[in-house]
Amino acid sequence: MASNSPISERGRLTKHDVRMLGWRSLFNQSAMNYERMQADGWTLAMLPSLRKIYGNDKEGLAAALESNLQFINTNNYAAPLLMGLEASLEEHGEKRSTIDGLRIALFGPLAGIGDAITWFTILPIFAGITASFAKQGSILGPLVFFLVYLAMFVARAPIALLGYNAGTKAISKIRENSGIVSHCASILGCTVIGGLIATYVQIAVKTKIPVSAGHTIAIQTQFFDRIFPNLLPLGYTFLLYWLLKKKNVSPVVLILGTFMLAILFSWMGVL
Repeated sequence: MASNSPISERGRLTKHDVRMLGWRSLFNQSAMNYERMQADGWTLAMLPSLRKIYGNDKEGLAAALESNLQFINTNNYAAPLLMGLEASLEEHGEKRSTIDGLRIALFGPLAGIGDAITWFTILPIFAGITASFAKQGSILGPLVFFLVYLAMFVARAPIALLGYNAGTKAISKIRENSGIVSHCASILGCTVIGGLIATYVQIAVKTKIPVSAGHTIAIQTQFFDRIFPNLLPLGYTFLLYWLLKKKNVSPVVLILGTFMLAILFSWMGVL
């Protein structure tokens, strides 16, 4: 249930609060799980800020915590940007649908951008440079690499401030176009989730059907892929969604069932 508290009654975050939010993003991976990925660590990092924002509004705080406990998986160095943005929206009393839509819509793109910048650009480049120093016996090798890694950790605080300030400046625009923003965020969020299905869910049939002597047909490549690529992952995802929403099956049961089916069909040589 969304809170209807007047904006004037909400607590205001200081720069120190936002910097601490950036530092608490270190907890983002603290309770990683297959059901909601980083949601527990994300909520733990957001909790002090949300408590200050909502004050005595227990219903509003409960609604915010419930929303933050939904599935999220993003780059740890980009997470403070999204946390700062969300904190500013919560502070200014934006609609719950708008806040949730933007968080869902942005965590995927931020994950791609963050991974490209940190793991595939900054660290590999400096690792290659500093490795050459270390190979020559110079202490500059490990020292410079350590300083670069340390700088990436320290950058969490200003990155959180950047996200917070960006959200504050965008408040008026978001309010003027709340319907459009929510709709666009929902579309982008669905697109991100659709992309995650193809990335995280992988099912391939290994079985081949013998047609004649020395000739077989691969069910996966010559049948399913020609009809609809990733048809099986999509179908299995919809099956899990139906069991989750319509039959109220526990997510833990679905995860364990998926593990068991994967082991069984892999042992049988089917998938």
